[in-house]
Amino acid sequence: QLQLVESGGGLVQPGGSLRLSCAASGFTLPDYAIGWFRRAPGKEREGLACISKFGDSDWYEDSVKGRFTTSRDVAKNTVYLQMNNLKPEDTAVYYCARARPGWGCGKYTDYEYWGQGTQVTVSS
Repeated sequence: QLQLVESGGGLVQPGGSLRLSCAASGFTLPDYAIGWFRRAPGKEREGLACISKFGDSDWYEDSVKGRFTTSRDVAKNTVYLQMNNLKPEDTAVYYCARARPGWGCGKYTDYEYWGQGTQVTVSS
């Protein structure tokens, strides 16, 4: 059964760090690009980053460049989002998603499977 399960969210102070995990099952990472998204209260879903099926971190949204890094562990079939220097405006539910077959990373990548999300709250 195909599944994406996010974890690692929580409450962190401004300037702090969190690492989110996206555990994949039912498919293998080297076959698909994986993206990270977030949805803040009252806002549209926002694409943040993507790691290609080759393991390259190919795309980041401007507001997180230099602060967020995506990586993966093929042996664990897990993708990570390392988030540093967190700001209150980073508060949101964070999701990972699997791209459709054949899609690489980019702002308009088409995703077909989504995790349930994990809450990140940045507050003092």
